[in-house]
Amino acid sequence: MSEAVIQEPKNPHLQGNNAPVYEEVTITDMEVIGEIPSDISGNFLRVGPNPYYVPDPDRYHIFDGDGMIHGVHISGGTATYRNRFIDSAGLREERREGHWIYPGLNMFGDYLAKGEMPGTKNTGNTAMVFHNNQLFAMMEGGTPYRVSLPELETEGEHDFHGTLTHNFTAHPKVDVQSGEMMTFGYGISPPFLTYSVVGTDDRASHTTEISIPKPIMMHDCGITEHYTIFPDLPLVFDLEKMMAGGGLVDWDPGNGCRIGIVPRMGDDTSIRWFDIEESFLFHVANAWEEGDEIVFQACRSNRGGIVTAEGSDVREQLGQLHEWRFNLSTGEVASKALDGDYYCDFPRIHDDLVGRKNRFTYAARFRLGTMPTFDGEMKYDNETGEIQVHQFGDGCESGEAVFAPRRNAKAEDDGYVICFVYDRNSGNSECQILDAQRFEEEPVARIKIPQRVPHGFHAAWVADR
Repeated sequence: MSEAVIQEPKNPHLQGNNAPVYEEVTITDMEVIGEIPSDISGNFLRVGPNPYYVPDPDRYHIFDGDGMIHGVHISGGTATYRNRFIDSAGLREERREGHWIYPGLNMFGDYLAKGEMPGTKNTGNTAMVFHNNQLFAMMEGGTPYRVSLPELETEGEHDFHGTLTHNFTAHPKVDVQSGEMMTFGYGISPPFLTYSVVGTDDRASHTTEISIPKPIMMHDCGITEHYTIFPDLPLVFDLEKMMAGGGLVDWDPGNGCRIGIVPRMGDDTSIRWFDIEESFLFHVANAWEEGDEIVFQACRSNRGGIVTAEGSDVREQLGQLHEWRFNLSTGEVASKALDGDYYCDFPRIHDDLVGRKNRFTYAARFRLGTMPTFDGEMKYDNETGEIQVHQFGDGCESGEAVFAPRRNAKAEDDGYVICFVYDRNSGNSECQILDAQRFEEEPVARIKIPQRVPHGFHAAWVADR
């Protein structure tokens, strides 16, 4: 295997705890401050971009990196840490050749301006979902990868026995009660949006195209017991701008802002569109039905972007918890902020309640700055409106946290909130476990990881079966 090229780039997405790690390890003997709970058994997982080769460090985009999963398997009050690359065909090819082959997003314009279509790599670097007793790692430009547990070995791309006909979102939604998984794909050429339902037979039983006027970045969706929800918002793909040296997407208010609600097995003839205020959302917290209304909660920002424009107010692009109510009978829309004090993202709930009413939402809180980072986790109560904040301390940075219910749980928040925390002061990483019902107290366990865990994107909890 060729050695990776180590560079000292100026790009902030390759510095500090965004710098990649190259060694894949399995570690069982780790220092623990506190006590690892014995009433949970499963896998805390976090995936993210971890580039093995970087074509142009100055133009590296955070979406470019090869996928790497970091996992902590917890069982019997003990923990084992593993990290593994998503073993994509593109990464294997580059390793064989000993150099980069696939350009990054910010280099696409160079190729398009010459009339060439650059090759792409299915990195699987964005998020994970557990469905039909299978773990999948995903990016929205390709097919999901099936990954083994707890070993984290890549078992290959999975096209649901040939029934997947479109690229696969990083954020499908699983209805635990029906066993169905709702997913979609979007693209820069028609059809701009295709929707599928994957059944318990591991096949896409329902696939249909949904008409939207322009190619947009649609990162997430929502579901309820009977509906699937799509945001059609102004983050539009602009190929002409890219060919002129600009970014991949542009903010285009002329696209409008609307939310589409389609019956689970519906199609383009049955979708209802509701106009909302100019805004953007990357990540959905949850949605559910209340009488004639669809309640939809997400982290809303005033505008969207995948880079912050020079001289702009970074707060315009940071999310805050928000709720919309869409009345299917009258067509009315109600919109309100759930909190105006904190900026946050990566909202998560108890996974068993996706599509049903939940009381508690957990989200990562932003520390404002030129390069915003997460410095704590929030717990929002839908019944009282109360927000609790767990702060990790000066110089500490977190990410997406997930809820792990304890065995024989008696309440929705009877369990633990788990995330990775990086300490800039020491350069060390920990897996921290918080008691969800004592959210602001000290962690019940801090598992010290001997290898640094770089920042990533999305996390998951998969209980042992």
